[in-house]
Amino acid sequence: MAKSDMRQWYQWVSEPHPLLVLVSGPSGVGKDTVVQRVKELGHPFHFVVTATTRPRRPNEVHGVDYFFHSEAEFEAMLENGELLEHAMVYGEHKGVPKAQVRQALASGQDVLMRVDVQGAATVRYLVPGVITVFLTAASEDELVKRLERRRTESARKLLRRIALAREEMERIVEFDYVVVNRENQLDETVRQIVAIMKAERCRVQWREVKL
Repeated sequence: MAKSDMRQWYQWVSEPHPLLVLVSGPSGVGKDTVVQRVKELGHPFHFVVTATTRPRRPNEVHGVDYFFHSEAEFEAMLENGELLEHAMVYGEHKGVPKAQVRQALASGQDVLMRVDVQGAATVRYLVPGVITVFLTAASEDELVKRLERRRTESARKLLRRIALAREEMERIVEFDYVVVNRENQLDETVRQIVAIMKAERCRVQWREVKL
């Protein structure tokens, strides 16, 4: 190997190679809780805030948990091409703003975002370099219990969520990794996701992200 080639390789390995990591899974599996715990533990990732038209729940903060928008505001974002992906979930719009993802990657930061299973398929199509993690409960019974404990919706809507969760579990094979978010083992779930990101940063065939 020529010295010039060696210099190029050393330069390449010393440059930042930011990752775009997508955490998805059925409703109630704990996506929000996991992302919040990653923040609390101080990992240096950029966390994408999802835009949505669903009503704000108690203790949720605009711009921190979600960007809460009216139907008209969300439609304007769609028309202006401001969303990386969007989907209708349980009758409400959800989407990922492009600008914050681009800015974070350009600065060399790894980007972590939570997306529902429908949205994950769109992101995989638009951004081939994305790393996808499917988050699941240890069993269907455990997932149903989590949904019931939330008490944020009617019995009818709860049944809809359970039915959709069964459908979403069938799409697990579309993802790169699966992590089981077990009861009372939140930090272990976070450790596994962080380990996935560390391993991906060591790839020789790095997955370049282009938006």
